[in-house]
Amino acid sequence: MFNLSEKGRGIREMFDTIAPRYDLLNRLLSLGIDRRWRTFAVGKLHLPEQGRILDVATGTGDVALEIASRSPDSLTIVGADLTPGMLRVGQEKVDRSPYRDRIVLVNAPCESMPHPDGQFDGVTIAFGIRNVVDRTAGLREMCRVLKPAGRAVILEFSNPRSRLFKALYNFYFRRVLPWIGGLLSTRSAYQYLPDSVLEFPDQETFKKMMGDAGFTEVVHHDLTFGIATVYVGVKP
Repeated sequence: MFNLSEKGRGIREMFDTIAPRYDLLNRLLSLGIDRRWRTFAVGKLHLPEQGRILDVATGTGDVALEIASRSPDSLTIVGADLTPGMLRVGQEKVDRSPYRDRIVLVNAPCESMPHPDGQFDGVTIAFGIRNVVDRTAGLREMCRVLKPAGRAVILEFSNPRSRLFKALYNFYFRRVLPWIGGLLSTRSAYQYLPDSVLEFPDQETFKKMMGDAGFTEVVHHDLTFGIATVYVGVKP
């Protein structure tokens, strides 16, 4: 049984609170481009017949549903998330989809997943690794549950390299988004999420973290002027 830290419990409670608005929040954070980014990320997976894919921090299930829509009917997807409220919203979406028999949702933190070693052909996490309290432990767990040669694909917000674009981006995140969030939901949550993006490691630092966790052939792909980055690593 994994014991959450005080910070972990706070993050879980915050996401429970904003779960009904989470999809809207992602649209706001990404300026509406997040669907395109997810499509790109899923394209970096191998989706074999009879395969199994784990979507960590699955949230409301968008990535799990995207994987199901682009994979053979024999492939199954397990979505894991720390937050019961997010899973409830995700289960409703899965139940309304044509893929409800292929997607299973479980309540589990990234740092301690209830799966044996070497179970999955691929692991994904989208917009979630920055909220993992112990990222090193989370990355090691993702590597552990992969089969040899399995891929981890991580989609996360990042900081643009262009000074002008970065300045505009930071203004939007620091000022505009929390104000909008305060109108729609809990202002503190909409303040935390932009702050967590701006504090996330740069691409080279995060790739080193993936390498230290056991991944090889680690590469990254910057998307939309560096607003988001897809990281890909392979289990040896």
